[in-house]
Amino acid sequence: MTAHAFESRIAVRTGVARVTLVGELDLDTAPHVREAVAACLAKRPKSLCLDLTSVGFCDCAGLNALLAARISVLEAGAALVVEGIGPQLARLLTLVGADDILTDERVRQARRRRAPAEAGRPLPTGPARPPLT
Repeated sequence: MTAHAFESRIAVRTGVARVTLVGELDLDTAPHVREAVAACLAKRPKSLCLDLTSVGFCDCAGLNALLAARISVLEAGAALVVEGIGPQLARLLTLVGADDILTDERVRQARRRRAPAEAGRPLPTGPARPPLT
């Protein structure tokens, strides 16, 4: 249950939609994400930006709403840009294996720049593990 106020703001200008979320994203507030994204997509933007900078907490219901938003945006033929993923949400995305699916655009760009430099490096190896008995 959300203890703090939650707010979703939408703006659509010249083919670019922006959904700004503020507060805790959980079972109580997840429907607001779906509503905000649907309202933006009704305007048929070319891209939609999810601004998560002010989201301080996200549970599984909130994560489900974000992943559903991603699907809705892509099915509408729009590009999705995500901004401001905080440490708690980043950890949740990593734990469920969705950190490559819902990624902050700045992180994605940093990974692209780093990838060519790491391409020729051998994979790290650690000590051999004893067989399980």
